[in-house]
Amino acid sequence: MLLEIVTPEATLFKGEVTSVAVPGVDGEFQMLDNHAPIVSLLGKGDVKIYGDVSLSKEVSSRFSRDEKGVTLLPINSGTVEMNNNKVIVLAE
Repeated sequence: MLLEIVTPEATLFKGEVTSVAVPGVDGEFQMLDNHAPIVSLLGKGDVKIYGDVSLSKEVSSRFSRDEKGVTLLPINSGTVEMNNNKVIVLAE
């Protein structure tokens, strides 16, 4: 699936991933390939990106990796939309 993470300053990531987990306002949830369409508000927490993630030097400092190799991006709030196997995260 295609994941795009956008902030008011820049597009932080755009690429193919295996899955993504996001901090919904009612708890974390994960989206896999061909997930049903969804739009949801996001709360404070980490966007967890699963798969082979390549980051540019300009944005790599905003991300980290956990002990299992999952790429993490901390956010304060935002929205997520999943449609036609594309996830767009608008994050603050």
